[in-house]
Amino acid sequence: MADVNRGNRPLSPFMLGQYYKLQLTSVTSILTRITGLSLLAGTVLVVWWFLAAATSPEAFAWADWALTSWLGDLVLFLSVWALWYHSLAGIRHLIWDTGRGLDLPTAYKLGWTVVIGSVVLAVLTAIIMLVWG
Repeated sequence: MADVNRGNRPLSPFMLGQYYKLQLTSVTSILTRITGLSLLAGTVLVVWWFLAAATSPEAFAWADWALTSWLGDLVLFLSVWALWYHSLAGIRHLIWDTGRGLDLPTAYKLGWTVVIGSVVLAVLTAIIMLVWG
């Protein structure tokens, strides 16, 4: 039998702000998938740089210029952040796999730890690379 009250309910949870409040656990899950894909893109850039170095001085000069420009620096920094974020999210998932940290307050603490920890570790990595690189 058809549901006669269908018009009185929200049809989609993606109508943000009106029916569905975005939660930290949802955002961190989405960011984990995005950072996983972006790590692939960063890896492709680094492989391009290595292949250019093995090909010719002209190819390497062009690839090196692209990766050391301000845009290249930004992409590489975001790749470092994505690596830290994805790693910390993986550790959080390992904790969840043991059955711990699944209650909402702990899940939120772990989520903020992943977000803030990844930013702090990315900045520390950038500082170390600037000082000793």
